[in-house]
Amino acid sequence: MSYLHDLFNLDGKVAAVVGGTGALGSAIAGSFARAGAHTAVVYQGNQKKAREICDKLVSEGLEARSWQMDVRNEDSIIRTIADIGSQWDDVEILVNASGINSATPVMDIDAAEWDKIMDINLKGVYWTNRAVARTLIAKGKKGSIINLTSVSSDIPLSQVFVYGMSKSSINNMTRYLAREWAPDIRVNAIMPGFFPGEQNREILSEERKQSIIRHSAIKRYGDPDELCGAALWLASHQASSFVTGAIVPVDGGFTAMTI
Repeated sequence: MSYLHDLFNLDGKVAAVVGGTGALGSAIAGSFARAGAHTAVVYQGNQKKAREICDKLVSEGLEARSWQMDVRNEDSIIRTIADIGSQWDDVEILVNASGINSATPVMDIDAAEWDKIMDINLKGVYWTNRAVARTLIAKGKKGSIINLTSVSSDIPLSQVFVYGMSKSSINNMTRYLAREWAPDIRVNAIMPGFFPGEQNREILSEERKQSIIRHSAIKRYGDPDELCGAALWLASHQASSFVTGAIVPVDGGFTAMTI
């Protein structure tokens, strides 16, 4: 047990999970807190859910607090990262799990919808990466940044055109920033498969659900807790100190399937 604890513990680290009220973000936030991190659950609008998540973790004797942040506003991002630092310490582990989707057909997408998805899914992720990295670089500290992408970034899927493009850009950005900020700040991405939640419920008809399962090697959807192992591995400098610029699929074999 001591070996595994030494390898994966996050004792005393400060972790911020942006999009921490979503199904995937909340699971990762819980895993970080249980691994010993002071965990900031960063939310856009669902204050009630953020407080419920934090209250549960605190009831377990863990360190968790919620912060509101507008990922479309760089000033809000900078203020939030600074405030977390003033309350605890500098953010050393960052997860970007926020994102929105749309099932609008390709020929019907307008500029407002395009900009909204790109602002939240791409621009906000970059600004948050940069805000955390700027502090760590200035103070000569190490850090781990984990961006959540999607299988639609690797394989073109129907009904998620702008979302898929935003996530493809996240993959590229992750590799660029890994190169830019090495060796002290590691930047990686987790590429989740299908974890049905509020974000993609509107595009998951019964026919589409069955098609997804047929195309998945494991023949089922993922459970949010099944992302936690990969997140803990990438967050821990002991466990993944030689890993940066990686796009890690956690997709039940979806991207491994062809015919």
